[in-house]
Amino acid sequence: MQPRKPRLPFAHAWFFPAATLYAVLILPYSVLALLGLLPPLPGLATAAGHAHEMLFGFALAVIAGYLLGPQPLRLTLVLLGCWLLARAGFLLWPGSWLAQASAALFAAGLAWKVLPRFLGAAKKWRNQTVAPVVGSLSLLSAGAGIAFARGFAWPLFSEALLLIAVLLFFMGGRIIAPAVAGHAQSTGRRQDERVQPRLEGAGLILLALALLLNPLPWPLLERLTGALLVAASLLTAIRLLRWRPWRCGARADLLVLLLGYAWLAIGLLLLGLAALVPALPETAALHALSVGALGSLTFGVMARTRLIQRFRDANARPWIHPPVLLISLAALARVVPALLGLAQSGWLLFAAACWSLAFAALLELLWLDRGTRHRPDDH
Repeated sequence: MQPRKPRLPFAHAWFFPAATLYAVLILPYSVLALLGLLPPLPGLATAAGHAHEMLFGFALAVIAGYLLGPQPLRLTLVLLGCWLLARAGFLLWPGSWLAQASAALFAAGLAWKVLPRFLGAAKKWRNQTVAPVVGSLSLLSAGAGIAFARGFAWPLFSEALLLIAVLLFFMGGRIIAPAVAGHAQSTGRRQDERVQPRLEGAGLILLALALLLNPLPWPLLERLTGALLVAASLLTAIRLLRWRPWRCGARADLLVLLLGYAWLAIGLLLLGLAALVPALPETAALHALSVGALGSLTFGVMARTRLIQRFRDANARPWIHPPVLLISLAALARVVPALLGLAQSGWLLFAAACWSLAFAALLELLWLDRGTRHRPDDH
Protein backbone atom coordinates (compact mmCIF):
# COMPACT_ATOMS: atom_id res chain seq x y z
CA MET A 1 0.00 0.00 0.00
CA GLN A 2 1.19 3.48 -0.80
CA PRO A 3 1.47 5.78 2.21
CA ARG A 4 -1.16 8.47 2.46
CA LYS A 5 -0.16 11.95 1.46
CA PRO A 6 0.26 14.24 4.46
CA ARG A 7 -2.80 16.36 5.13
CA LEU A 8 -2.43 19.96 4.02
CA PRO A 9 -2.72 22.56 6.78
CA PHE A 10 -5.74 24.85 6.76
CA ALA A 11 -5.15 28.46 5.76
CA HIS A 12 -7.30 29.71 8.61
CA ALA A 13 -4.62 28.62 11.10
CA TRP A 14 -2.64 31.65 9.91
CA PHE A 15 -5.23 34.07 8.54
CA PHE A 16 -7.66 33.98 11.46
CA PRO A 17 -5.09 35.01 14.11
CA ALA A 18 -3.69 37.67 11.76
CA ALA A 19 -7.14 39.14 11.07
CA THR A 20 -8.06 39.02 14.77
CA LEU A 21 -4.86 40.75 15.86
CA TYR A 22 -5.52 43.39 13.21
CA ALA A 23 -9.03 43.87 14.59
CA VAL A 24 -7.69 44.25 18.14
CA LEU A 25 -5.02 46.82 17.30
CA ILE A 26 -5.40 48.69 14.04
CA LEU A 27 -9.13 49.38 13.79
CA PRO A 28 -9.38 50.89 17.30
CA TYR A 29 -6.13 52.77 16.62
CA SER A 30 -7.77 54.38 13.61
CA VAL A 31 -10.68 55.56 15.79
CA LEU A 32 -8.30 57.06 18.34
CA ALA A 33 -6.35 58.74 15.54
CA LEU A 34 -9.53 60.22 14.03
CA LEU A 35 -10.36 61.67 17.46
CA GLY A 36 -6.89 63.22 17.72
CA LEU A 37 -5.86 61.04 20.68
CA LEU A 38 -3.05 59.29 18.78
CA PRO A 39 -0.86 60.42 15.89
CA PRO A 40 -2.53 59.16 12.70
CA LEU A 41 -0.76 56.86 10.30
CA PRO A 42 -0.96 58.23 6.73
CA GLY A 43 -3.46 55.56 5.67
CA LEU A 44 -5.66 56.10 8.73
CA ALA A 45 -5.84 59.89 8.72
CA THR A 46 -9.42 59.87 7.38
CA ALA A 47 -12.63 57.90 7.83
CA ALA A 48 -12.06 56.47 4.35
CA GLY A 49 -8.85 54.85 5.55
CA HIS A 50 -10.70 53.29 8.48
CA ALA A 51 -13.32 51.86 6.11
CA HIS A 52 -10.64 50.60 3.71
CA GLU A 53 -8.93 48.56 6.40
CA MET A 54 -12.19 47.25 7.83
CA LEU A 55 -13.24 45.88 4.44
CA PHE A 56 -10.00 45.02 2.64
CA GLY A 57 -7.79 44.45 5.67
CA PHE A 58 -9.82 42.66 8.32
CA ALA A 59 -12.79 41.27 6.38
CA LEU A 60 -10.83 40.02 3.38
CA ALA A 61 -8.35 38.20 5.64
CA VAL A 62 -11.21 36.36 7.37
CA ILE A 63 -12.77 35.51 3.99
CA ALA A 64 -9.41 34.20 2.75
CA GLY A 65 -8.87 32.08 5.85
CA TYR A 66 -12.31 30.51 5.59
CA LEU A 67 -12.56 29.94 1.84
CA LEU A 68 -8.99 28.90 1.02
CA GLY A 69 -9.36 25.70 3.04
CA PRO A 70 -6.36 23.33 3.16
CA GLN A 71 -3.40 24.67 1.19
CA PRO A 72 0.33 24.00 1.00
CA LEU A 73 1.94 25.91 3.85
CA ARG A 74 4.27 27.75 1.49
CA LEU A 75 1.36 29.09 -0.55
CA THR A 76 -0.55 30.15 2.58
CA LEU A 77 2.50 32.01 3.89
CA VAL A 78 3.07 33.72 0.53
CA LEU A 79 -0.54 34.93 0.45
CA LEU A 80 -0.31 36.02 4.08
CA GLY A 81 2.91 37.87 3.28
CA CYS A 82 1.16 39.71 0.44
CA TRP A 83 -1.67 40.65 2.79
CA LEU A 84 0.81 41.93 5.39
CA LEU A 85 2.72 43.96 2.79
CA ALA A 86 -0.56 45.40 1.54
CA ARG A 87 -1.48 46.43 5.07
CA ALA A 88 1.92 47.97 5.79
CA GLY A 89 1.95 49.69 2.42
CA PHE A 90 -1.51 51.20 2.87
CA LEU A 91 -0.96 52.27 6.47
CA LEU A 92 2.39 53.96 5.82
CA TRP A 93 2.37 54.84 2.11
CA PRO A 94 -1.22 54.78 0.77
CA GLY A 95 -1.28 54.93 -3.01
CA SER A 96 2.32 53.70 -3.29
CA TRP A 97 3.41 50.98 -5.70
CA LEU A 98 4.11 48.69 -2.72
CA ALA A 99 0.56 49.00 -1.39
CA GLN A 100 -1.04 48.56 -4.79
CA ALA A 101 1.17 45.74 -6.04
CA SER A 102 0.93 43.67 -2.85
CA ALA A 103 -2.86 44.19 -2.66
CA ALA A 104 -3.19 43.10 -6.30
CA LEU A 105 -1.03 40.01 -5.72
CA PHE A 106 -3.04 39.00 -2.68
CA ALA A 107 -6.32 39.52 -4.53
CA ALA A 108 -5.10 37.55 -7.54
CA GLY A 109 -3.89 34.66 -5.37
CA LEU A 110 -7.16 34.53 -3.47
CA ALA A 111 -9.23 34.52 -6.67
CA TRP A 112 -6.93 31.92 -8.27
CA LYS A 113 -7.42 29.43 -5.43
CA VAL A 114 -11.07 30.10 -4.49
CA LEU A 115 -12.93 30.72 -7.75
CA PRO A 116 -12.33 27.32 -9.45
CA ARG A 117 -13.64 25.46 -6.39
CA PHE A 118 -17.04 27.13 -6.59
CA LEU A 119 -17.36 27.52 -10.34
CA GLY A 120 -16.38 23.98 -11.24
CA ALA A 121 -17.95 21.90 -8.47
CA ALA A 122 -21.29 23.64 -7.95
CA LYS A 123 -24.20 22.76 -10.25
CA LYS A 124 -26.96 25.02 -8.92
CA TRP A 125 -26.60 28.72 -9.58
CA ARG A 126 -27.07 29.57 -5.90
CA ASN A 127 -24.07 27.44 -4.99
CA GLN A 128 -21.91 29.36 -7.44
CA THR A 129 -22.62 32.69 -5.72
CA VAL A 130 -19.31 32.67 -3.87
CA ALA A 131 -17.23 32.79 -7.05
CA PRO A 132 -18.49 36.10 -8.52
CA VAL A 133 -18.64 37.69 -5.08
CA VAL A 134 -15.05 36.78 -4.20
CA GLY A 135 -13.91 37.68 -7.71
CA SER A 136 -15.57 41.10 -7.46
CA LEU A 137 -14.16 41.70 -3.98
CA SER A 138 -10.70 40.78 -5.25
CA LEU A 139 -11.00 43.27 -8.11
CA LEU A 140 -12.22 46.00 -5.78
CA SER A 141 -9.44 45.35 -3.26
CA ALA A 142 -6.83 45.51 -6.02
CA GLY A 143 -8.12 48.91 -7.14
CA ALA A 144 -9.10 50.33 -3.74
CA GLY A 145 -5.71 51.88 -3.10
CA ILE A 146 -5.82 53.85 -6.34
CA ALA A 147 -9.39 54.96 -5.63
CA PHE A 148 -8.39 56.02 -2.12
CA ALA A 149 -5.40 58.01 -3.34
CA ARG A 150 -7.53 59.83 -5.93
CA GLY A 151 -10.40 60.61 -3.59
CA PHE A 152 -13.24 58.52 -5.00
CA ALA A 153 -13.13 55.58 -2.63
CA TRP A 154 -16.57 55.76 -1.00
CA PRO A 155 -18.61 54.41 -3.96
CA LEU A 156 -16.17 51.52 -4.15
CA PHE A 157 -16.48 50.90 -0.40
CA SER A 158 -20.27 50.88 -0.69
CA GLU A 159 -20.11 48.16 -3.35
CA ALA A 160 -17.60 46.16 -1.30
CA LEU A 161 -19.83 46.27 1.78
CA LEU A 162 -22.81 45.06 -0.26
CA LEU A 163 -20.71 42.23 -1.68
CA ILE A 164 -19.73 41.23 1.85
CA ALA A 165 -23.42 41.37 2.83
CA VAL A 166 -24.17 38.93 -0.01
CA LEU A 167 -21.44 36.62 1.27
CA LEU A 168 -22.75 36.87 4.84
CA PHE A 169 -26.29 36.12 3.66
CA PHE A 170 -25.20 33.06 1.67
CA MET A 171 -22.33 31.59 3.68
CA GLY A 172 -23.87 32.51 7.03
CA GLY A 173 -27.03 30.69 6.05
CA ARG A 174 -25.10 27.65 4.84
CA ILE A 175 -23.28 27.45 8.18
CA ILE A 176 -26.29 28.13 10.40
CA ALA A 177 -28.87 25.89 8.67
CA PRO A 178 -27.13 22.50 9.17
CA ALA A 179 -25.91 23.49 12.63
CA VAL A 180 -29.43 24.36 13.81
CA ALA A 181 -30.83 21.21 12.18
CA GLY A 182 -28.17 19.08 13.89
CA HIS A 183 -29.03 20.63 17.24
CA ALA A 184 -32.74 19.98 16.67
CA GLN A 185 -32.05 16.35 15.82
CA SER A 186 -29.88 15.89 18.91
CA THR A 187 -32.78 17.05 21.08
CA GLY A 188 -35.30 14.77 19.39
CA ARG A 189 -36.97 17.43 17.27
CA ARG A 190 -37.35 17.78 13.52
CA GLN A 191 -36.09 20.88 11.71
CA ASP A 192 -37.68 21.09 8.27
CA GLU A 193 -36.57 24.64 7.51
CA ARG A 194 -32.89 24.41 6.72
CA VAL A 195 -31.27 26.15 3.74
CA GLN A 196 -34.70 27.32 2.48
CA PRO A 197 -33.63 27.45 -1.18
CA ARG A 198 -36.50 29.63 -2.42
CA LEU A 199 -35.89 32.27 0.22
CA GLU A 200 -32.16 32.05 -0.38
CA GLY A 201 -32.55 32.39 -4.14
CA ALA A 202 -34.94 35.34 -3.82
CA GLY A 203 -32.60 37.07 -1.37
CA LEU A 204 -29.61 36.59 -3.64
CA ILE A 205 -31.50 38.01 -6.63
CA LEU A 206 -32.61 41.07 -4.65
CA LEU A 207 -29.08 41.72 -3.39
CA ALA A 208 -27.61 41.20 -6.87
CA LEU A 209 -30.00 43.77 -8.32
CA ALA A 210 -29.15 46.19 -5.53
CA LEU A 211 -25.46 45.71 -6.30
CA LEU A 212 -26.02 46.52 -9.97
CA LEU A 213 -28.12 49.62 -9.26
CA ASN A 214 -26.16 50.93 -6.27
CA PRO A 215 -23.41 52.75 -8.25
CA LEU A 216 -25.93 54.62 -10.44
CA PRO A 217 -26.55 58.16 -9.15
CA TRP A 218 -30.12 58.75 -10.40
CA PRO A 219 -32.65 59.41 -7.60
CA LEU A 220 -35.26 56.99 -8.93
CA LEU A 221 -32.74 54.15 -9.06
CA GLU A 222 -31.48 55.04 -5.59
CA ARG A 223 -35.02 54.61 -4.25
CA LEU A 224 -35.38 51.35 -6.16
CA THR A 225 -32.12 50.14 -4.62
CA GLY A 226 -33.46 51.05 -1.19
CA ALA A 227 -36.66 49.08 -1.81
CA LEU A 228 -34.64 46.06 -2.92
CA LEU A 229 -32.53 46.20 0.24
CA VAL A 230 -35.60 46.50 2.48
CA ALA A 231 -37.11 43.45 0.74
CA ALA A 232 -33.83 41.52 1.16
CA SER A 233 -33.83 42.47 4.84
CA LEU A 234 -37.35 41.08 5.29
CA LEU A 235 -36.37 37.80 3.61
CA THR A 236 -33.29 37.58 5.83
CA ALA A 237 -35.45 38.07 8.93
CA ILE A 238 -38.00 35.47 7.77
CA ARG A 239 -35.22 32.98 7.09
CA LEU A 240 -33.81 33.63 10.56
CA LEU A 241 -37.16 33.19 12.30
CA ARG A 242 -37.85 29.93 10.45
CA TRP A 243 -34.70 28.51 12.06
CA ARG A 244 -36.48 28.97 15.43
CA PRO A 245 -33.60 30.64 17.28
CA TRP A 246 -35.59 30.51 20.55
CA ARG A 247 -34.99 26.76 20.60
CA CYS A 248 -31.20 27.18 20.59
CA GLY A 249 -30.83 28.61 24.09
CA ALA A 250 -28.63 25.72 25.20
CA ARG A 251 -26.18 26.25 22.32
CA ALA A 252 -24.21 29.44 22.80
CA ASP A 253 -22.23 28.84 19.60
CA LEU A 254 -25.44 28.91 17.56
CA LEU A 255 -26.74 32.00 19.35
CA VAL A 256 -23.60 33.87 18.32
CA LEU A 257 -24.20 33.09 14.64
CA LEU A 258 -27.92 33.83 14.88
CA LEU A 259 -27.16 37.19 16.50
CA GLY A 260 -24.87 38.06 13.61
CA TYR A 261 -27.57 37.08 11.11
CA ALA A 262 -30.05 39.29 12.96
CA TRP A 263 -27.62 42.21 12.60
CA LEU A 264 -27.46 41.45 8.87
CA ALA A 265 -31.24 41.88 8.62
CA ILE A 266 -31.06 45.11 10.65
CA GLY A 267 -28.20 46.49 8.57
CA LEU A 268 -29.88 45.79 5.25
CA LEU A 269 -33.09 47.37 6.54
CA LEU A 270 -31.32 50.53 7.70
CA LEU A 271 -29.34 50.77 4.47
CA GLY A 272 -32.51 50.45 2.41
CA LEU A 273 -34.38 53.00 4.53
CA ALA A 274 -31.47 55.44 4.27
CA ALA A 275 -31.85 55.32 0.47
CA LEU A 276 -35.62 55.83 0.73
CA VAL A 277 -35.59 58.45 3.50
CA PRO A 278 -32.69 60.88 3.06
CA ALA A 279 -33.11 62.17 6.62
CA LEU A 280 -31.87 58.83 7.98
CA PRO A 281 -28.07 58.80 8.37
CA GLU A 282 -26.37 56.22 6.16
CA THR A 283 -23.57 55.86 8.69
CA ALA A 284 -25.95 54.02 11.05
CA ALA A 285 -26.66 51.41 8.38
CA LEU A 286 -23.00 51.06 7.43
CA HIS A 287 -21.99 50.32 11.02
CA ALA A 288 -24.90 47.94 11.58
CA LEU A 289 -23.55 45.90 8.66
CA SER A 290 -19.81 46.31 9.24
CA VAL A 291 -19.65 46.17 13.05
CA GLY A 292 -22.83 44.29 13.94
CA ALA A 293 -23.20 41.75 11.13
CA LEU A 294 -19.63 41.38 9.87
CA GLY A 295 -18.10 41.59 13.34
CA SER A 296 -20.48 39.11 14.98
CA LEU A 297 -20.51 36.55 12.15
CA THR A 298 -16.74 36.58 11.64
CA PHE A 299 -16.27 36.25 15.40
CA GLY A 300 -18.65 33.29 15.51
CA VAL A 301 -17.24 31.56 12.44
CA MET A 302 -13.61 31.92 13.54
CA ALA A 303 -14.35 30.67 17.06
CA ARG A 304 -16.50 27.81 15.82
CA THR A 305 -13.96 26.73 13.18
CA ARG A 306 -11.16 26.68 15.73
CA LEU A 307 -13.10 24.76 18.38
CA ILE A 308 -14.52 22.15 16.02
CA GLN A 309 -11.17 21.50 14.38
CA ARG A 310 -9.30 21.19 17.66
CA PHE A 311 -11.86 19.73 20.05
CA ARG A 312 -14.73 18.56 17.76
CA ASP A 313 -16.98 20.60 20.01
CA ALA A 314 -18.05 24.17 19.26
CA ASN A 315 -18.67 24.74 22.98
CA ALA A 316 -15.45 23.26 24.33
CA ARG A 317 -14.42 26.73 25.53
CA PRO A 318 -17.71 28.25 26.71
CA TRP A 319 -16.05 31.47 27.85
CA ILE A 320 -15.49 32.53 24.22
CA HIS A 321 -19.17 33.10 23.37
CA PRO A 322 -20.26 35.91 25.76
CA PRO A 323 -17.68 38.43 24.38
CA VAL A 324 -19.70 38.61 21.15
CA LEU A 325 -22.14 40.78 23.10
CA LEU A 326 -19.40 43.42 23.22
CA ILE A 327 -19.53 43.56 19.43
CA SER A 328 -23.27 44.21 19.58
CA LEU A 329 -22.62 46.96 22.12
CA ALA A 330 -20.05 48.45 19.75
CA ALA A 331 -22.57 48.34 16.92
CA LEU A 332 -25.29 49.94 19.04
CA ALA A 333 -22.85 52.66 20.09
CA ARG A 334 -22.35 53.53 16.41
CA VAL A 335 -25.96 53.07 15.25
CA VAL A 336 -28.14 54.60 17.98
CA PRO A 337 -26.28 57.92 18.46
CA ALA A 338 -26.20 58.40 14.67
CA LEU A 339 -29.97 57.86 14.46
CA LEU A 340 -30.60 60.24 17.37
CA GLY A 341 -28.16 62.90 16.18
CA LEU A 342 -26.01 62.69 19.32
CA ALA A 343 -22.35 63.72 19.60
CA GLN A 344 -20.14 60.87 18.42
CA SER A 345 -16.80 61.19 20.24
CA GLY A 346 -17.60 59.39 23.49
CA TRP A 347 -19.59 56.71 21.70
CA LEU A 348 -16.72 56.16 19.26
CA LEU A 349 -14.35 55.48 22.16
CA PHE A 350 -16.84 53.11 23.78
CA ALA A 351 -17.39 51.23 20.52
CA ALA A 352 -13.65 50.91 19.88
CA ALA A 353 -13.06 49.57 23.40
CA CYS A 354 -15.86 46.99 23.12
CA TRP A 355 -14.69 45.84 19.68
CA SER A 356 -11.07 45.50 20.78
CA LEU A 357 -11.92 43.59 23.97
CA ALA A 358 -14.13 41.12 22.09
CA PHE A 359 -11.47 40.29 19.54
CA ALA A 360 -8.78 40.14 22.21
CA ALA A 361 -10.77 37.29 23.76
CA LEU A 362 -10.94 35.59 20.36
CA LEU A 363 -7.19 36.03 19.92
CA GLU A 364 -6.70 34.18 23.19
CA LEU A 365 -8.60 31.24 21.70
CA LEU A 366 -7.00 31.32 18.25
CA TRP A 367 -3.40 31.90 19.18
CA LEU A 368 -2.58 31.61 22.87
CA ASP A 369 -4.64 28.44 23.30
CA ARG A 370 -2.54 26.63 20.71
CA GLY A 371 -0.48 24.87 23.34
CA THR A 372 -3.53 23.34 25.01
CA ARG A 373 -3.86 19.69 24.21
CA HIS A 374 -7.17 18.00 23.60
CA ARG A 375 -8.46 15.97 26.53
CA PRO A 376 -11.60 13.84 26.67
CA ASP A 377 -13.06 15.98 29.47
CA ASP A 378 -12.94 19.05 27.20
CA HIS A 379 -16.32 18.00 25.74
